[in-house]
Amino acid sequence: MRTLFGTDGIRGIPGEFPLDHRTLHWIGRTLGEYLASEETTPRVLIGMDTRESSPAIAQRIAEGLASGGAEPVSAGVITTPGVAWLTKNEGFSAGVVISASHNPYHDNGVKVIARTGMKLADEIEEQLEPDILSRAGLDVSPDLIGASAVEVERPFEPRYAEDYLNFLRSRLPGGVFLRGLKIVLDCAHGAASALAPRLFSSLGAEVIAIAHEPNGRNINDGCGALHPEKLAAKVVEAGAQLGVAFDGDADRAIFADRRGNIVNGDGTLLVAARRMKARGELKGRVVVGTVMANLGLERALEREGLKLKRTPVGDKYVLEEMLRCGANLGGEQAGHIIFLDDSTAGDGMLTALKIVGMMLGANRALDEMAGDLKIFPQKLVNVRVREKKPFEQLPAVSRVLKEAEAALEQSGRVVLRYSGTEGLARVMVEAETQELVDRWTAALTAAIESALGA
Repeated sequence: MRTLFGTDGIRGIPGEFPLDHRTLHWIGRTLGEYLASEETTPRVLIGMDTRESSPAIAQRIAEGLASGGAEPVSAGVITTPGVAWLTKNEGFSAGVVISASHNPYHDNGVKVIARTGMKLADEIEEQLEPDILSRAGLDVSPDLIGASAVEVERPFEPRYAEDYLNFLRSRLPGGVFLRGLKIVLDCAHGAASALAPRLFSSLGAEVIAIAHEPNGRNINDGCGALHPEKLAAKVVEAGAQLGVAFDGDADRAIFADRRGNIVNGDGTLLVAARRMKARGELKGRVVVGTVMANLGLERALEREGLKLKRTPVGDKYVLEEMLRCGANLGGEQAGHIIFLDDSTAGDGMLTALKIVGMMLGANRALDEMAGDLKIFPQKLVNVRVREKKPFEQLPAVSRVLKEAEAALEQSGRVVLRYSGTEGLARVMVEAETQELVDRWTAALTAAIESALGA
């Protein structure tokens, strides 16, 4: 089990390992040296979200990259998928995003993007991690920090953000504009705060922006993709046709239809799969999801003659399976949706544009397109644990798991997994009735708490 890299990069509390000054320097330097071993003077694009700690972390990473032989280039505040697209399409050797995505402001993280626009492969993370950990125990020599320091807060070229927005605009069918569309955008006080309203306004939509005034500490605070209730209420109040909630780095999109119903990633995948199938655009009659995708989505796709393939949680694993099986649509219940013909990244703003385009193309409202999705009762419980021991090595947990699976048979599912970024075990139970969900969630939670509870 890796110490630094989780399912979505490196996460922690700024100032503490692994986001302390020393470790950040060696993360940057080790990455810089790795890239410099592959090519001469690699260029690395650095973007960040709106957390108060992001500029300082970006500075440390830039210093490390420069001392390792790479040239850091600042994109300022920009989304994770924006960095991914720019890295792939504008000749960068890698990208780095300073963000903890949907986490609160006091967390932060470092995500590394490969030149392909994909998150760094597990095998490369596994190659880099031992070097970083062994070297982070050393003092960082003052001449290393400062000799090649790069001021990442200096004015940056606005063309990076504009190039990315132009790419997004190009994803709408030719000649399609959004005049007459009233849309609410919840920007989570994050990286989309300046970009999303600008994008949709430039296409002719009437935009009502909420949670779009970041102050360094309000990112994801009671808003955004994790808290779409305010978005839904605002859509109804404003008489809007649609609402979209992003998370802190805008790689997620959760929707609210005109009636205030929340449409998560499962609903988005169903809408997209149907439209793409009808237009002959869906490859392989396959949609890739994760183990968290609701059974209701799987059954709805089956009725369309389509198959749902499941992967471990994490959009990088969804993408890997899409590339392996030739699918061009995949995503997560949490709102990471990958339209592979357009981008290698889960992209909240791209997803919003695609769904709007599908609504216009079908001349139907979102509630009409997603309203027949039957959601099986599902419950997710987080259990704080003192260690992440394989569940099969815990006799009591294994016993309860077997009992639950036997009781649910084909009418439900159980997923046990550890968080890739926190000291948590996640228990998910899905069944035809809430009673069954509650019973087996409680039993499994109690077994894990007894064995590993912090």
